[in-house]
Parts: sequence; C-alpha cells; structure tokens
Amino acid sequence: MSHQQDRSRPSGSSTALSEAYDTALLDLDGVVYAGGEAIGHAVESLTEARAGGMHLAYVTNNALRTPDAVAEHLTELGVPAEPSDVITSAQAVARLVADQLPPGARVLAIGGEGLRVALRERGLVPVESADDDPAAVAQGYGGPDMAWGRFAEASYAIRRGLPWFASNTDLTIPGARGIAPGNGAAVEVVRIATGAEPQVAGKPLPPMHRETVLRTGAKRPIVVGDRLDTDIEGAFNGGVDSLLVLTGVTDAAQLLAAPPQHRPTYVDRDLRGLLTGQPEVTPAGDAYRCGGWTAAVRGDGLVLEGEGEALDGLRALCAAAWSFAGSGVCGLETGKVLAGLGL
Repeated sequence: MSHQQDRSRPSGSSTALSEAYDTALLDLDGVVYAGGEAIGHAVESLTEARAGGMHLAYVTNNALRTPDAVAEHLTELGVPAEPSDVITSAQAVARLVADQLPPGARVLAIGGEGLRVALRERGLVPVESADDDPAAVAQGYGGPDMAWGRFAEASYAIRRGLPWFASNTDLTIPGARGIAPGNGAAVEVVRIATGAEPQVAGKPLPPMHRETVLRTGAKRPIVVGDRLDTDIEGAFNGGVDSLLVLTGVTDAAQLLAAPPQHRPTYVDRDLRGLLTGQPEVTPAGDAYRCGGWTAAVRGDGLVLEGEGEALDGLRALCAAAWSFAGSGVCGLETGKVLAGLGL
C-alpha cells in the first residue's frame, strides 16, 4: 500500500505514475471507454504503461458483462487483456452472497449475464423468479433494455423477507450519447417498492476493495477513475492513492467542492497522466502555486493569477478550495474562475 496523502491539496510526483506504482486499478466506463468506444489517448497510454512494466487491472462497478466479454472488448480496442485482469462488482457481490449462504443456494438474479456467471463461479444457482424458491436476491446493472418486470420480481422476493444484495449503487453510467441511469437508479426503484436496504458490494465499499486485492495481488496500487463517489472514495477507504481523469462524469466544479474522502491524490485530463510525473502544488503565503499559476480564496470566491497549462491552474485551485474547506465541502463561487481556464 502507498502512503495516504495530505487531503488539503493534490500531491506531486517526480517520476511517472506508471513507474511510481506497480499496478493501475482502472475503472472502465468514463476512463478507458464510453459507449463501447475508446476514450481519446486511452489505448496508447495503457499500451505504453504496460510496456514499461506496469500491471493493468480493470475494476468496474458495471456488473452487466462477464470478465471474458470485457477482456475481449478491451483487446478489440487495442488493449490486450485477459479475463483475470478484470474485476467486476458482480464478482464482489457474488462473494458477499456466498459468504452468507451455503453452496448450491438459489439466488434470484436481477441483472445481466455478468451477474449470473459470477454467482455460478461461487457455487450459487441463479434463478429468474421469486417463485423459484430463492434464498436471496442479487441485483446488478442489466443494461438499458432491462424489463420493468424484473424490478417487480425482486420486490416480491424481498417483501417475503429475503436478504437483498446489490452489486453497486452508481446512479448514473456514461455512454456515447451522454449520461444514463445506472444500477443505483434501479436499486432505488426496488428500495421505494419494498422499504428495504440492500447489502452493497461495489465501489466505494470494502467488499470491492477486498475482491480487487485478492485477485490482483497489487503491492503499490493506484486507483484510476472518473467518479469521486466510487473510484476516489473507494481508494480513500482502501488506503491507496488515486488519479482522477476528467473524461467521465466528474467536472472541475465538482472536484473543487469535494470533501476529503473524494479528493484524489492526482488529477489529470486523461490517461496520459499515467505516463508523466505530477507537478508539485506549493504554499505561497495564503495562496497556492502550481506551474505558472497562483490560486487563493478572496472573500466568497476563488481567484487565479498567472498563465500556463490550464490543469496546473486547476490543481492550484483545488489546493486553495480544499484548504479553505478543511474537512468540509468548499462553498465558494467557482464558475467564473473555471470559465477563465476553459474548464
């Protein structure tokens, strides 16, 4: 495990992150691809990081597809991967269920093939109906065409008192056309209908971190993601460092307003950030400097002076905002200063 960072500002690294860490625990949706297509610079960056000796593991809250299907898709995109390189929330929730039920127990599977395969891997028997004598309900993302009746089936079983497990609770999922409802939205449907609370396995909760460590054997991992409330918080909970890339659901304003558990160690535009060092953010009186920029809190807003790479300006702004907020959430006006950076 690597050190836990000072959460008042982004950290710097004098060496490329692909050299400073042995394993990248990469989220997929919004980081490597969106809507099935590779995100800009992802393939080239991952290829170079792997060639330099970094182990790449793909850790996703999306429980829809099997590790075999994900590995095949990555290979088609130009990032060769084996099924063993892929860790899904379906695998994490299946282990969570198996820890509480005997081998051969029936589980009502509300989701896609990835969930059913993961349950079978743990010696459980997925079934399709609340009338098939299940001992529990497991719910994972079933794709945009999942039938409404599946939520009713889950509700029937849960109202009979069966334990309910959810692969993850991401409310949204990025796609080629924009942001769509994720498994968390589907979980809310069942929660409203039943009044029950699921046991959740996926990021940022401990079962997913446990599954990842067991399957990768990483010694100096870095979590790479696009979501503050899953990827970055999961890294925080696991005591490891993290890189936020701005290719998915998190924008600069959300980053500035992040509470401590959502503050990444590093921030970069895309996966090219794995191949470089990270500039230091240094205090300068009551301000913070990064590259050619100096950021500070003045009144109820942030001010930024200087010039250079916009991302360095954002890093300086993060330090100013996070220092101002302490262990809380930044309540500063950020729109005008971010507009000036083009972010």
